[in-house]
Amino acid sequence: MYDMNERQLEGEFQTWVHSNDACYKESTRELEARQRQARENLDWLYDNMPGYFFITMKNEIEPMANLLLGMQSLRKQRKVILADVDRKLVVARLDVKGSLYDTLKSLKGREISYAEITHSYRPIPGTGHNLEVLRFEFDPKSHAEILEANGARLPAGTRETVLAAMKNLYPDFAFKDFNENLNMFWYNSKEYVRMSPPERIARILWLYQQCRDHNGMFLDVESTVQNVQPNEYRILFAVENPPQQGFLTQAMEVFKRLKVGVRRSYSLNISNGRHRYFLGNFYVTNYDGQPVTKDSAIFGEIQRELYNTQILATDNAAYTVYVNSGIMNGEDASLTNAFASFCQTTLGHTSPDRFSMEAVKDALFSHPDIVLSLISLFRKRFDPDLQDREKAVEEEMSATATAIENYNTGHKHLDEVRRTIYRTCLSFVKNVLKTNFFIPDKQALAFRLDPAYLTELDPSFTSDLPKRRPFRVTFFFGRLGAGYHIGFSDIARGGWRTIISRTQDELTTNRNNIFREVFVLAHTQHLKNKDIYEGGSKLAVILDARGLESSEAVVQQLYKLQYAMLNAFLDIFVTENGKARDPRVVDYYGDDEPIELGPDENMHDTMIEVIARQAVKRGYALGGGIMSSKRVGINHKQYGVTSRGVIRSAMIAMNQVGIDMTKDEFTMKITGGPFGDVAGNSIALLLERCPGAKIVCITDATGALYDPEGADRQEMARIVLKADIHEFNPEALHK
Repeated sequence: MYDMNERQLEGEFQTWVHSNDACYKESTRELEARQRQARENLDWLYDNMPGYFFITMKNEIEPMANLLLGMQSLRKQRKVILADVDRKLVVARLDVKGSLYDTLKSLKGREISYAEITHSYRPIPGTGHNLEVLRFEFDPKSHAEILEANGARLPAGTRETVLAAMKNLYPDFAFKDFNENLNMFWYNSKEYVRMSPPERIARILWLYQQCRDHNGMFLDVESTVQNVQPNEYRILFAVENPPQQGFLTQAMEVFKRLKVGVRRSYSLNISNGRHRYFLGNFYVTNYDGQPVTKDSAIFGEIQRELYNTQILATDNAAYTVYVNSGIMNGEDASLTNAFASFCQTTLGHTSPDRFSMEAVKDALFSHPDIVLSLISLFRKRFDPDLQDREKAVEEEMSATATAIENYNTGHKHLDEVRRTIYRTCLSFVKNVLKTNFFIPDKQALAFRLDPAYLTELDPSFTSDLPKRRPFRVTFFFGRLGAGYHIGFSDIARGGWRTIISRTQDELTTNRNNIFREVFVLAHTQHLKNKDIYEGGSKLAVILDARGLESSEAVVQQLYKLQYAMLNAFLDIFVTENGKARDPRVVDYYGDDEPIELGPDENMHDTMIEVIARQAVKRGYALGGGIMSSKRVGINHKQYGVTSRGVIRSAMIAMNQVGIDMTKDEFTMKITGGPFGDVAGNSIALLLERCPGAKIVCITDATGALYDPEGADRQEMARIVLKADIHEFNPEALHK
């Protein structure tokens, strides 16, 4: 009885609440008002948002409903989350200063596969600000997924309509690749292909092809149908193997810094099974209303700054201290970072603590006036459009040298360290003979130096180097690493190695040692080459692989760095009549330079082929001879070129101690495995020519073999030039 009365009282209480509670009444009125407002918002959106917005949102009914109901909340809130699931985020917010960058920065750590940014044409009533809707997908496909995909089943009619659009918009497209490329886009993002109009798919296919045809980077601009937005232009930007994190944010920052408004954009990150590509469409208007055409000054600035994103990272002081504050543009910040890298590697191998990277950066980022003077001097020396160059350089050189020598803060030790750094920068600028700095479409910087700069350093900074002065020194700097090519004669050859640094300690150690390492290796190669017409040289660069969690990511950045350095090399060493062929390279050296590179540490077969083909494509004097390769040049591994010299030298040396390697027994220990170029061919020659040879020890990257009685010759013959030492059957070892 008591329970029944309690339930009755509770029911009566709820009835009273529904009829009298102010909260319930107000909530009901607010809901009805929002429903009416949602209908008005829908009409407003159709009147003020681009038509593509509704095409791309046609399958996003729930986020669209949340937008219609939540638009009024934007008057009080910074943003409204319309959808936030594992692989998708949709956000609406007011288009206020910094809103876009705030959202993009909040995505740190999430790899974007698709990004769509849309702004309204007019402000939301009552706010004074336009609507900004951002849609992101986080579903990038791996290379393996793309390679394993097959049997694309596109929606009915898609292939035919996209092909028709392609023939209409881009009749010069290489149609032999059409089906393969369209399938690849489908494997990367079925949703993108499914929701996009044929013209948009055709445009992104064309952009991808242009990127591949233009050395991994491409920029173009087109007019749009200007019926709603006057002076709106479409900027198409593509990059092969872009930086993994924050690249879209950096590109958007370029537009903001140059006062170019991005009204909407669509960008994809895809894999073709070997490389990743960023493919972006940006619909822009110039703040001052001027056109953004190919011949406009603003397009030239956009081109230089967007391309420079491949060299300038955003997580360093040059960007945060100089670019964000407006002291420098992106190109000058990249040059400042190159100054820092050159100084640290030049001075740090003898004094790593005194001239650490932190000390060098402290000098360059605490006194912008001196750095700006050095940059101004550099620009006067190499700006291809500058008139009366000699007088301008002489005046700037004198003023900069005076400022450096007069630098004095009253802290004796610190001042001397900084003056040494500034003097090294000045010597660098003075002794560069040619550079690709003024070529916009570059992915790394190259500086060919007169080695005389070494004599301008205090002798303590060269005390640990061979006494012989090199014939040439070339410094390379990129977003992912830096390094040197050093040669000891005009015609020189030597290998290209890349040193992968996965931790901060490895990076610090390698930076300290890189210049001395290249110098000594090149000098040793020169001594080895004494009996041939080519002198010795070496190219070595450091890859900053910190934070790269997968082997796929490391390889991607390895190829990116090597390809960037290769093209920087060709920018200055492709010559015509003794001068750099590209008119944007001011060439103080004025002669051809035949330099041959060879495979070395971390130089994979894929890149060997690319290097040889790219040298042919760009017209390098040696063509495919720039590097011994598999298909384009001479395959060292196939012919055993180096190994024949090694074994012949061993035979001569052994004869001196009374051993005939073709008849007598002897033992050998080998560093390098049976699948390697030099070691593999040496083992093959030993098996062929030396019946008494006993290989008692072998080490390579995969493992080690030790057999005091000599490795079984039959088992060794089975794997030589086919597999590494870990494939040697342990059962074949002696007891």
